[in-house]
Amino acid sequence: MKNIRILSAWLLPAFAILFMAFNPVNTGYKVGDKVSDFNLKNVDKKMISLSGLQNNKGAIVIFTCNHCPFSIAYEDRIIALHKKYESLGYPVIAINPNDEVKVPEDSFKKMIKRAKEKKFPFVYLHDATQEVARTYGAVRTPHVYVLSKSEGNYTVEYIGAIDNNSQEPEAVTERYIEKAIDELLEGKKVTTTTTKAIGCTIKWKS
Repeated sequence: MKNIRILSAWLLPAFAILFMAFNPVNTGYKVGDKVSDFNLKNVDKKMISLSGLQNNKGAIVIFTCNHCPFSIAYEDRIIALHKKYESLGYPVIAINPNDEVKVPEDSFKKMIKRAKEKKFPFVYLHDATQEVARTYGAVRTPHVYVLSKSEGNYTVEYIGAIDNNSQEPEAVTERYIEKAIDELLEGKKVTTTTTKAIGCTIKWKS
């Protein structure tokens, strides 16, 4: 019995460390936080940063990917969001954070192919080190962060889902991103600041 207690005392912390390694604790940005800049490769092989955006009032940062059925279901809606809000100062910045070793379908090469097939009008960036996803605290695809911009600084205004129906666009009754941006454009505070992101878990590097 004594040996079992000693073994348990050694194994439990080890399992806890392993669990945290494969399931990063969400300690990322919260609503109201200022975000740091990033510099990631777009599917056109150019580097894109928040600081490099011009004439914008903010950004719709969406962690997404190629293979996840939830991300696929949202692709047309993400395209529509960019077309609606880019001219109003809120472009979509799509970021793929998945480990391509675990999910070959999410490789940079496949990202280029997908962007061409769907004619993405927005940038589609590769978070190869997963540092940006960890910094933001993203855990799913898709996972959205609406940012506002003031004097060159970006602040988190909304975190969560795109809308309230991941699989049936015609059944959507609450459009969280649209509501948040419309309120910002009207000079109002965002009333719904957080919702639960629904989608596939991010595939972290081992």
